[in-house]
Amino acid sequence: MCPIERSAADSQGSGLILIAFAPMTDRYDDLQASYRRCLRQGHFIERIYSRFMDSHPEIPPLFAGTDFSRQSMALRRGISSAIAHAAGSRLAERTMLAMAQVHGALGRAPVPPRLYPFWVDSLVAAVAETDPEFTPRLGQRWRQAMETTTAFFIGHH
Repeated sequence: MCPIERSAADSQGSGLILIAFAPMTDRYDDLQASYRRCLRQGHFIERIYSRFMDSHPEIPPLFAGTDFSRQSMALRRGISSAIAHAAGSRLAERTMLAMAQVHGALGRAPVPPRLYPFWVDSLVAAVAETDPEFTPRLGQRWRQAMETTTAFFIGHH
């Protein structure tokens, strides 16, 4: 939270300082830039899926019969929305809710909450492999943003 000072007069006319707290917003511009660099490499989305599939034996069956060309486009949009959601974008809220419902217990592609950490790990590892400007700090930032989104999904499971 970031303090904002405002002056006001009380009923006796004396000066009064009010301090209100406005939420600090992190727009994750560094993640958007990193994401663009990753996409320019041409195989980023495939690296995420490859790592994710190899990360836990329960994951490959979740993708049985998946059209990966469509799924890759969905993930591409989903990552952009996830970054925007983590940054507090009200515009991304509807998209995130729809995605959470798809992956919720009653959705058409349910994901057990215990598997979300494997997805975050796979994404961050793919960023580390693909973004030529990757740093451990950037990896932490990716993790922070994606854990905000996966917590939202778990909350709607």
